[in-house]
Amino acid sequence: MEPGSPNTTSSEITVFPPHPNLSDEINRNIIQSEIDGGVWLNRLPTGTCLEVETMNRVYRVVNLGDGDAMISGHPEICPEPVRVHISGSNWGGSMLKALFIGRGMHMEFRDPKRRRIITSPVVDIRERQSA
Repeated sequence: MEPGSPNTTSSEITVFPPHPNLSDEINRNIIQSEIDGGVWLNRLPTGTCLEVETMNRVYRVVNLGDGDAMISGHPEICPEPVRVHISGSNWGGSMLKALFIGRGMHMEFRDPKRRRIITSPVVDIRERQSA
């Protein structure tokens, strides 16, 4: 299992060492994201299907590789699967953890109209069988 994967046990986690050139808040956020866990999209096989539950919605995400995915679950933006580029996750600001979907973080993606979409915080991430 990869560190930060949804099923990682505490003995398998390698925690980010605080960086002296980053603020305490940024270091704390990075370390907390590793403790809370998440999924590195670039480490998932193509075709992996995830259910990403946020505070407001449940998204179905099928990994297409290189950050591209088919996503559905929002009644206006993606009621049916839409091809998007998942940039990663952020903490509610502009700092992005690229190609990572993390618990407690906001998933960020671009839809076909090239709009940046930022979700409510991610509550859970589950791997599902592909349809």
